[in-house]
Amino acid sequence: MLRRQFLASLSALALQSQRRPNIVFIMADDMGYADLGFYGQKYIKTPNIDKLATEGMRFTDSYAGCTVCAPSRSVLMTGRHTGHTSIRSNPGAVPLLDEDLTVAEVLKQAGYTTGCYGKWGLGDVGSNGAPWKQGFDDFYGFLSQVHAHYQYPKVLFHNDKEDSIGDAFANDRIADRAVAFTRDAVKRGQPFFLYTPFTLPHLELLAPEDGMKPYDGVLPEDGPYDQRRGHYAFQPKPHAAYAAMVSRIDKYVGMIVNEIKSLGVEDNTIIFVTSDNGTATPI
Repeated sequence: MLRRQFLASLSALALQSQRRPNIVFIMADDMGYADLGFYGQKYIKTPNIDKLATEGMRFTDSYAGCTVCAPSRSVLMTGRHTGHTSIRSNPGAVPLLDEDLTVAEVLKQAGYTTGCYGKWGLGDVGSNGAPWKQGFDDFYGFLSQVHAHYQYPKVLFHNDKEDSIGDAFANDRIADRAVAFTRDAVKRGQPFFLYTPFTLPHLELLAPEDGMKPYDGVLPEDGPYDQRRGHYAFQPKPHAAYAAMVSRIDKYVGMIVNEIKSLGVEDNTIIFVTSDNGTATPI
């Protein structure tokens, strides 16, 4: 009860503010700190993230909520550590509870419009953990963790409805939706909370050809990645694919930042870039 009263008081203070900042939280999936140029990466190009790190703040002593996806995301959304948050392991089917209070719900109380674009993993259709039941006005992407293992699924979810995407690279569609949400929120004059948990560079190791080209033949390969029995796609050039996936995240960061700048709200927008946990498998 005290926790809810505190969050309600926080919302009231935010409502009193005449200049509520927009909040953008961009989260990669299983990206390690050594994957980024400003932390010393020499091969993978991440100019947009590097620029944010140079011009902004680096949180070098911060830690993810957990070492695996679902509980880390649950900690982020609820503000509770893994001993208290509803999802404490990574089975992929445990939802947030109806009584869980998320950061999106708190920000909605403060007058924000809220959007989630990417991998949710905290509740499927029909559960109390679905994002539209946990404070988000709009959702587009993967609801379940297993669905999010595929880079080229035939469908994504727009709230509780399936959206056929054909042969499109899923994260490209997700990034476009995130940019459109930002544009629409600014046009309506609303402060916004944009949460973009992309699925890159989590396996499976697949990336569009235009992303692979800069790394094909540049990075040494020590054999194909073949885990088809474990449902991931076969990848003959895993190092090039992984590098392409990290650079794709950087591309999305640039898209969102450039949209914010073009809309003239850069000075009133806080942008975070992080990962849900460290790299899963050295490629």
